[in-house]
Amino acid sequence: MDQMKLFCGRASRTLGDSICAHLDIPMGQGHTELFPDGEVFVKIEEDVRGRDCFVLQSTHHPVNAHLMELLIYIDCLKRASAKRITAVIPYFGYARQDRKDEGRVPITAKLVANLLTTAGADRVMAMDLHAEQIQGFFDMPVDHLHAAPVIVDYLKEQKNVQEGLVVVSPDVGNVKMANAYANWLGGDLAIIDKRRKSGSEVVSNNIIGEVEGKTALMVDDMISTAGTMCEAARLLKERGAKDIIAACTHPVLVGLAMERLAEAPISKIIVSDSIPCGPRCTPIQDKIVELSTAELLGEAILRVHNNESVSSLFRKHSGGKR
Repeated sequence: MDQMKLFCGRASRTLGDSICAHLDIPMGQGHTELFPDGEVFVKIEEDVRGRDCFVLQSTHHPVNAHLMELLIYIDCLKRASAKRITAVIPYFGYARQDRKDEGRVPITAKLVANLLTTAGADRVMAMDLHAEQIQGFFDMPVDHLHAAPVIVDYLKEQKNVQEGLVVVSPDVGNVKMANAYANWLGGDLAIIDKRRKSGSEVVSNNIIGEVEGKTALMVDDMISTAGTMCEAARLLKERGAKDIIAACTHPVLVGLAMERLAEAPISKIIVSDSIPCGPRCTPIQDKIVELSTAELLGEAILRVHNNESVSSLFRKHSGGKR
């Protein structure tokens, strides 16, 4: 274990402390500061020569500042002669810019992959990428983790949730994930037909499946402006759902998200700590449940360090098909 070092950027300090506690190792000694002109400065304060180094940093708001800090950490470790550098990115920013859906637009997810490669990363570990094909943007090993085991285990402890459960996909693009949750939890499946009018406004008109008198669990990889979730919740309530629960990996929660979720007919919002909730979630503190991914990420980090299988972490939830 002395050959493994975990460093943590400013975006994921609490999660980093929890991972270190799980692995029973000290946090890597490094610090970040800002120069008066806004430049980011990182210094590693211990010997890393020949060590297997991991850098934990989610690239949530402010995205560019956190991404730049991660890149500088990697460059710093590379120049300090670390043997291997793994970027551990619980929330991978820019993941939604993964294709050209119209003319003269960038594929920024690929640009970020190139930046990580150029900075000196040897491996990337990310959780619930918005599009799985982003793994192909990297010319290095990528460990794609899923928060589903953490969320499913929590839901299985809530006995009242599993009675008359229907798992709802808020849009047709998320059917695969919803179907997996339905299989794991033994519930039915429903799909909401969504039409997006703008980046922050959606209209849900129809439900495929039966939800009347049932507990509806809506699952998605992230909640950003919450327009999709809240419009879907309104429709589910109109169609007679007994209770409505929302679950996602990444609580991005920007724009009008807090106001929308506070007013929506959603009794519980289950999220992971890939993006820390903190004081910003005060308006929905009575609804939100933040689950720790420290054990999951810690086990994945340990397995990478020991050259063991990472996919076996998810085998009991996937029937061994991963």
